[in-house]
Amino acid sequence: MNLFSITLTFISTISFSFHVILGQQPYIGAATSACDEKGNSNSILGYTCSEVNPSCQAYLTFRAQPLYNSVPSISKLLDSDPSNISEANSVSEEATFETNKLVIVPINCSCSGDQYYQFNTSFVVEKGDNYFGIANNTFEGLSTCQALLDQNKIPAVDLDVGTKLVVPLRCACPSKNQTEEGVRYLISYLVKPGDDVSQVSEIFGVTIETILEANSLSFQQPTINPFTTLLVPLQDKPSSSQTVEPPLPPPPPPPTPPPSSNGSSSKTWVYIVVGVVGAFVIILLICSIIFRSHYLKKKRKDSEAVSDNFAAKEKAQGKELEDESRELLEIISGIAQSFKVYSFEELQNATNNFSPKSLIEGSVYHGVINGDLAAIKKIDGGDVSKEMELLNKVNHSNVIRLSGVSFKDGHWYLVYEYAANGALSDWIYFHNKDENKSLSWTQRIQIALDVATGLDYLHSFISPPYIHKDLKCSNILLDIDFRAKIANFGLARLLELENDQNAMTRHIVGTRGYMAPEYLENGLVSTKLDVYAFGVMMLEILTGKEVAALYEENDFNLSSVLQGEDERLRDFMDSSLQGNYPLELAIFVGGIIDDCMKKDPTTRPSMNEIVTSLSKVFDSSLS
Repeated sequence: MNLFSITLTFISTISFSFHVILGQQPYIGAATSACDEKGNSNSILGYTCSEVNPSCQAYLTFRAQPLYNSVPSISKLLDSDPSNISEANSVSEEATFETNKLVIVPINCSCSGDQYYQFNTSFVVEKGDNYFGIANNTFEGLSTCQALLDQNKIPAVDLDVGTKLVVPLRCACPSKNQTEEGVRYLISYLVKPGDDVSQVSEIFGVTIETILEANSLSFQQPTINPFTTLLVPLQDKPSSSQTVEPPLPPPPPPPTPPPSSNGSSSKTWVYIVVGVVGAFVIILLICSIIFRSHYLKKKRKDSEAVSDNFAAKEKAQGKELEDESRELLEIISGIAQSFKVYSFEELQNATNNFSPKSLIEGSVYHGVINGDLAAIKKIDGGDVSKEMELLNKVNHSNVIRLSGVSFKDGHWYLVYEYAANGALSDWIYFHNKDENKSLSWTQRIQIALDVATGLDYLHSFISPPYIHKDLKCSNILLDIDFRAKIANFGLARLLELENDQNAMTRHIVGTRGYMAPEYLENGLVSTKLDVYAFGVMMLEILTGKEVAALYEENDFNLSSVLQGEDERLRDFMDSSLQGNYPLELAIFVGGIIDDCMKKDPTTRPSMNEIVTSLSKVFDSSLS
């Protein structure tokens, strides 16, 4: 090949590469969390302007959330014409969207200062707001804390309540080569946890290659992060059909019974009647065995003072009780397939006859059953059927798993999965600290997110929902990887009816300091009890102190400290963190805690909202 050919080939290669680059915008990645990071290597401040298209019709996406879940409220927040939003989403101008519904928002995108594309809206700072929370929570990642600071030139420490901010929203216009390829619009898609480029391409009906190229990504490095924007090139306007979340797969159908001359309808009624009668019989058996257990224990004490004959009779009755309890447990095992019925001898062998060396705490022992570690809890009498019923329904990684049961001499023995790192309280309380027991910032946020996810499951994904009612650090267990599991459901309350969301009770049980005001004062029961307790637990996780000790330090306004208005926040944090945490995120978490501990339960967030907020914090903490 001669020199001219080589030169021509080189120039052609450069021209092709430049042509491709014109179609790309750098993907922001995890840069949204580094609020103190400068520069724009990853489009922190916005997408770079193109000389070809200084302005264009573009689209944003927004996930409906409380406060901003209707056409009027979203249009006001994002300063978009409500008629355009209603048309793009095929709804009326007064329509309300379900939570987390993906909403298409048409806007006019243009260059600002010939440097970055943006569409501006405004926002008035409220108590507890900061740049990180405004960008990532309120606007869900449509802006960044760096862009807010750059646009408004107000230092974060001077961000006062009532300040009106200009909020630059992330949008872009097609480049020359994108236009030549038929791209007419770019939509800023908000990435949610679990998304990948393949899923986004299916939503909008475009190729994976097109999205990768538009965002300077590659097949070798296709990773996208939640709460960031991903540009999706479109030839046609986006439609409401592209925002429909795919339905969950239906549960597998039950086995089909063999055909019968009586017809399937009569068979169904037979199964229903058998199920109801069976459940009633089991409840009766549980009640009778508990009653009989107490009765026989009392009778044994009385018979010791009478004669040996009565003692022999008592022994025989005890044997009868053991046989009957085994039959009961076998029936329970047949109904609850996830439980195994253990003989008492198996548990004795597992715990070296319940040796003090096997004692974990209280009446909980560790043991080895079939080669696996287990936690075995001894319960003196009482009704364990509620906890067994609940844990039989639950299959979630953040809720402790009950694997088996046993019964002996009036005592229940519940066998749980083993949490190698014990209770959360052993790791965070100041007086329990030693050099080998401390948690990093990221571990604390992961634990809080795990607990929130487990509670959200109990509140929203079990029908009817359950309230834990005794959430506290000692009832949160940590496995070998420091992932949290909610335990101790002895006080859990079933919300049986929809109108039972604000039920009343005169029987107040729980742990002082964790109990919500409406429960202590009026016996009001709702899922917001767990939200309040979660806020207290989060407060302890951040400070490393028990809530009682915090209340004794009454020389500060707790809400002001949590919201970052009090400069003593760093002193307030757990000393074992040694300042190794992002202050902006700590203030944001403080705001979540403050919201959870509001006196009015209706103003507290739901666990689903808390999961969303903590997911953002955790994702940012990893960067």
